[in-house]
Amino acid sequence: MNYETLEEIRLTQQMVQIESSNPGTFEAAMSEFVYDWLRRNTSAEIFREPVHPGRDNIAAILRGKSRAHNLTYICHMDTMPAGESWERPPFSGEIIDGKLYGRGACDMKAGLAAAMLAFRNLSRLGKPLNYDFQLIATVNEEDAMTGAEQAVQDGYVNGDSYVLDAEPTDSRIQVAHKGKTWFELTTHGKTCHASMPQHGCDAIAAMAEIITRINRKLADLPVHPEMGACTAAFGTIRGGWNPYIVPDVCTATLDMRLTPPTTNARSVELVREAIAEGLAKVPGAACDCTITAQRPAIEKDNDSFLLAALRKAVTNVTGGELPVDFFPGYTDTAVIAALTGCRNCMSFGPGSLEQAHRPNEFVPCGEITRSVEVMTRLAEDILL
Repeated sequence: MNYETLEEIRLTQQMVQIESSNPGTFEAAMSEFVYDWLRRNTSAEIFREPVHPGRDNIAAILRGKSRAHNLTYICHMDTMPAGESWERPPFSGEIIDGKLYGRGACDMKAGLAAAMLAFRNLSRLGKPLNYDFQLIATVNEEDAMTGAEQAVQDGYVNGDSYVLDAEPTDSRIQVAHKGKTWFELTTHGKTCHASMPQHGCDAIAAMAEIITRINRKLADLPVHPEMGACTAAFGTIRGGWNPYIVPDVCTATLDMRLTPPTTNARSVELVREAIAEGLAKVPGAACDCTITAQRPAIEKDNDSFLLAALRKAVTNVTGGELPVDFFPGYTDTAVIAALTGCRNCMSFGPGSLEQAHRPNEFVPCGEITRSVEVMTRLAEDILL
């Protein structure tokens, strides 16, 4: 099939070819592209909403008859940095064997393209809408998710909204999110000659003791029947000066993902317990613990109006039901659910999360087309 002729594929290619890495070039060029495309292709009211200097959310609104609810499609514009080990240029948008390659292809410029086209499709109908229909393109999702926070602060979404993001969901409707607590741990010791370690205090050894105990304690936490176990990833670790000096400092980052009933407060308690136990094994060592981010877990609501509507739209487009699952990461909709108490926040979009943040990221072209059809049908069912 000649995918290059399809509007949704061309739009995805155009956006993949715009670098918007975070950290890196950030979203300014993407914001301009999205703003201009919406201005040219829809009848919506369009707003630039500052989040950070030079980094604006883009919000578009098709006004409805009632403000009691709104349907909001929210997608982020930033991507992870390209990194290394790519087999083809990371910003080419190249199509090979029905797959569109490039940084951000699945996470989540294909989903953003699908949302933009579904929004455009409703705009072109020119029919009165039951509720406001909103498209929000956010910044900084790949870091602290301040774009989604700003959308709440600006009043675009609230507890009565119906909110869908188009993150890559592996052909699933994903309705729940693990929580997260992020930590930075720094152990302190005392340097000395490596041949006489008894005269110093090994900060790396202290960190190793702490890490071991965190993992042991994590394994003892309750396992959620649907969302599984809590997890920990020590993404970075730095320490030491050279092989012949006992190190006096070591820093590690910890990304802990949480499933109910484990709360953010319990995760902090667990880490502090592990620190105390680890330091007891390395006399003289100390540890600083900084919490860099916290988000609560979001559980599935079987009575969600949006879940029922999304299931119906998927069935009508695909001819069958897709699995309902949870999103292992955290998304803009999870931020909105946590801040507003909204029970109608979920994810559905093209591609696989396994391809995100990796070299040779890709999205199947057919899934982009399917997502446009599902998101258009969902909007028609709710708004018309």
